[in-house]
Amino acid sequence: MLHKMFSVIAIFTLLLTAAFTSKLNATDHGNSTNAKDIVETALDAGTFNTLATALTEAGLVDALKGDGPFTVFAPTDAAFAKLSKATLAALLANKTQLTSVLTYHVVPSIVMSTDLKNGMMVKTLQGENLTIKLANGGVMVNNATVVQADISSLNGVIHAIDTVLMPK
Repeated sequence: MLHKMFSVIAIFTLLLTAAFTSKLNATDHGNSTNAKDIVETALDAGTFNTLATALTEAGLVDALKGDGPFTVFAPTDAAFAKLSKATLAALLANKTQLTSVLTYHVVPSIVMSTDLKNGMMVKTLQGENLTIKLANGGVMVNNATVVQADISSLNGVIHAIDTVLMPK
């Protein structure tokens, strides 16, 4: 089960990388020298293994390797470790719910850290909005803190977050 979870996270990471890279190429935010898509960029980072596993389980890797553009608010391995084993196992066992959770982390456009405004809402691929809060020199996305921003890829950008976001 744990191996399955790591595969899904690896896939999610790859999808996010692809999404961000596409957006960068489509917009002129693309000052990136990264020639890899979101998924490849996430895997290379080494901190999104659980996300990649989840993306694989949900069958979302190819989507995030697409043209994009995408912004992925990518939970780190430490973020997934905050979930109880039972919650994570249930999530990985339910492809529909897993897909909903993962697409809740992806915005179908490029949103760089310099674009963020306090109270801003961004619509996700899942259909619900994420709320951005700027406070104490940091950025919150719903209840997650951005721990690393603006990781560029060919089809988008990744913002690493410290909590897995759950849709309503």
